[in-house]
Amino acid sequence: MKSNVAFLLFLFIGKAFGQNTPENYPTDPASVEKTGVPKGEIIKFTLENSKIFPGTTREVSIYIPAQYDGKKPACVYINQDGIQWKAPIVFDNLIHQKEIPVTIGVFVTPGQVRAQNADVALNRFNRSYEYDGLGDNYARFLLEEVLPEVEKLKSSNGRAIILSKDGNDRAIGGSSSGAVCAFTAAWEKPQEFSRVFSAIGTYVGLRGADRYDILVRKHEPKPLRIFLQDGSNDLNIYAGDWWKANETMERALTFAGYDVKHIWGEGGHNGQHGTAVFADAMRWLWRDYPKKIEAGPSKNQFLKDILIENENWELVGENYGFTEGTAVNAKGEVYFQDIPNSKTYKINSGGQPEIYIDDAKKASGTTFTADGQMLTITGGWSQPPTKQIHQYGADGKFIKALTEDTPGNDISIAKNGNIYITQPDGREKPSKLLLLRPNGEKVILDEGLKFANGLCFSPDQTLLYVTESASHWVWVYSILPDGTLANKQKFGWLHVRDTDENAWSDGIKCDRDGRIYVTSLSGIQVMDQLGRVNAILPLPKTKGQVSNLCFGGPNFDIIYASGHDKVYKRKVKVKGANNFDVPNKPTAPRL
Repeated sequence: MKSNVAFLLFLFIGKAFGQNTPENYPTDPASVEKTGVPKGEIIKFTLENSKIFPGTTREVSIYIPAQYDGKKPACVYINQDGIQWKAPIVFDNLIHQKEIPVTIGVFVTPGQVRAQNADVALNRFNRSYEYDGLGDNYARFLLEEVLPEVEKLKSSNGRAIILSKDGNDRAIGGSSSGAVCAFTAAWEKPQEFSRVFSAIGTYVGLRGADRYDILVRKHEPKPLRIFLQDGSNDLNIYAGDWWKANETMERALTFAGYDVKHIWGEGGHNGQHGTAVFADAMRWLWRDYPKKIEAGPSKNQFLKDILIENENWELVGENYGFTEGTAVNAKGEVYFQDIPNSKTYKINSGGQPEIYIDDAKKASGTTFTADGQMLTITGGWSQPPTKQIHQYGADGKFIKALTEDTPGNDISIAKNGNIYITQPDGREKPSKLLLLRPNGEKVILDEGLKFANGLCFSPDQTLLYVTESASHWVWVYSILPDGTLANKQKFGWLHVRDTDENAWSDGIKCDRDGRIYVTSLSGIQVMDQLGRVNAILPLPKTKGQVSNLCFGGPNFDIIYASGHDKVYKRKVKVKGANNFDVPNKPTAPRL
């Protein structure tokens, strides 16, 4: 396999569409071999037996600079499509001139699944799947499979290859689909890759990368530095306009506060301009090293209105089975459920979780009355199965079961005493929404949502929002004076990750200004009062998704979020709208 096969393929594409305008760029001195400059060596190996991309084989080339002593970790640059940009020469010169740190280059070609008989069949080319797709597959491939194999090798004179594990010491780059692949790896794992070189990047509609400019604008900024290159004669085909897409990415990154630089030209879909600017891109990406790259301030007004500068997520507790039912009482005290272990936890005055109910019957949903009584809903997962609403006093002592044979997932009690329950029955069967009136009457309000999950009231308690986990929708209902529901409508459109078929929305809460916070596979998606996602707040890594949230603390201005095995908190500018509050009318949204 030749390392430049894939690159030649997209060179051919550019020519096939007539984008072969003659190009002439000045040569950076660092791109020219020089006498007296120590030369690094290149070693190669073939990588097979991938578990992430089964059946693929590929060539990996490793550039080891002469200045690398093999005694301490080196910085790393990873490039897709193999060796490009005259990179070994550039690295020789820039390292010698101390314009970049001592850096080991890892150049990876895209995978191919070899045909059993090359005389009658083609190999299967894996480049688009690996490079154009969103999600963390390729980043994990590098971290879990490529880099560990690199570190098993030694230089020709026996130096061990030790690569830094610090994301601030790692850069990643590529061209065309390789560029968007590099950006995706950094976007998914900013703690692992902090510096990105993107040449003629494919931020278009091949496998979802056309969504990046919107995601960049909505996400809380990440600590990344990005260098973009493209030319006005780049591809303009069925998948989109490369030139305009790169311009759009640059504007989105700038809007979101990223450290971004761009060099635009008039070239086509080839590597000529990228080669000309590569040395300068490396200087810029590594400038002021080893200073840490920090996330910049976004111009996204939702993020500015919600987040406090330098306030980040803090771990509250960990090593739980599955955390859910995050809820707060009128004192601002926060509680959550560990469903598999059938425990209810309370976060004490010292900020530490402590067991509040030792046998919670595997309760999930949790809510509080104004006088501090706790209500939980059990889904029938305990042995023997318990399908009840449980009522506890303000002291945590069990009072009674309010219902029998009422399994549920989430629960909330309105200021007037009406209790609302979601009752899912798997992903495909229709769910039920139930009302339990103060007199004990049980009413089926609605049927049909696919896995109705979380629910909450608008601040004025005239609307009920319900998450539908098996889709990308949040539904809204008007609450009538008798507690029943009307005007059912698909309301909130949530973002779905490339690797998923649905958003898997779960818990949902409002702040007092009417913003709606939805936990999902993408993090906490924050909607305005029209159901438009304006902001996305990722959580630190857990074993699974963020499952629920509430606003706790004496001022209800700390978000507590449960995420599978962990619980986090974060102080914010906004205050939560609670079910036990006197309903208040928020300010009307901008239409």
